[in-house]
Amino acid sequence: MRLNCNPYYETKFGAAYLGNSLELMADILDESIDLICTSPPFALVRKKEYGNVDADEYVEWFKDYAAHFYRILKPTGSLVIDIGGSWIKGMPVRSLYHFELVVALCKAKEKGGLGFYLAQELYWYNPAKLPTPAEWVTVRRERVKDSVNTIWWLSKEPHPKANNRRVLKPYSDAMKNLLKNGYKPKIRPSGHDISDKFGKDRGGAIPPNIIDGRCGIEKEEIGQQTLIQETLFEDLVQPVNVISASNTASNDYYQKRCKQEGFKPHPARFPQALPEFVINLCTEPGDIVLEPFAGSNMTGRVAETLQRRWLAFEIADVDISTCRSLASSEVMVIRY
Repeated sequence: MRLNCNPYYETKFGAAYLGNSLELMADILDESIDLICTSPPFALVRKKEYGNVDADEYVEWFKDYAAHFYRILKPTGSLVIDIGGSWIKGMPVRSLYHFELVVALCKAKEKGGLGFYLAQELYWYNPAKLPTPAEWVTVRRERVKDSVNTIWWLSKEPHPKANNRRVLKPYSDAMKNLLKNGYKPKIRPSGHDISDKFGKDRGGAIPPNIIDGRCGIEKEEIGQQTLIQETLFEDLVQPVNVISASNTASNDYYQKRCKQEGFKPHPARFPQALPEFVINLCTEPGDIVLEPFAGSNMTGRVAETLQRRWLAFEIADVDISTCRSLASSEVMVIRY
């Protein structure tokens, strides 16, 4: 896929463009993208250097992007948005902006919405997230640590392209023991009828909607299993859609290369586990993935490694210049 301008850099499977994604998306053909996986700037009380929109303006700001997202997605395509919650300034009260956003996106077009479906909500649990706002969490102790981002998985049809067989997680030791020794079908106290099919080996456990991966491990490779194995009991009672991954690595490849080149690292990087889970779940090799708010372009890196075609748009020349420099010494595969 070629746009009407030159890419800032290219790899075997994709290209990154410098510019406003609203303008760049205008060059993308209708119904040509399989997956949009992105983390737009959040509506945070404390402003970030990469820019933030106020919560009361956020929905209207995002609608212009969402209209393009709807147009360029294939009928079976998915829009996956990582969006953190926020607080109302000066009070220990949560903003509703990210809930208002998903309602606006999923409201019917004839009612002023965008017409998306909410396929499922996922959750990213960041165990390394700082305890903020400090006033309410560490000083007055009126609130607990906010460590979860909501991830809205939206689609144009009720049945978007997806296959959870591509994201199976290893069986726990308890489940392996159950498969080995057998299981007696019975009705659980909850009323669920557990049949004899429960004891069949299907190659792995269906993952919960909690994405659970470790980011920043020196030898971790994309495609290797990053989900933490749980016991059978935990598999049955844990929350069902959380991605557990820190994004505070100080010695991974990206950080080392930024230091070598004298670049300031991006302050809010995607954890690798998030786009890896989503890309595997919603696409196949050769499909096209778009990241309209690329930042350090972790989505592009993961898509490249998983042999998906990709497009990345970034308006900040500092961020994309960093990515280009870090990619320049590599052959075919992005390593930023």
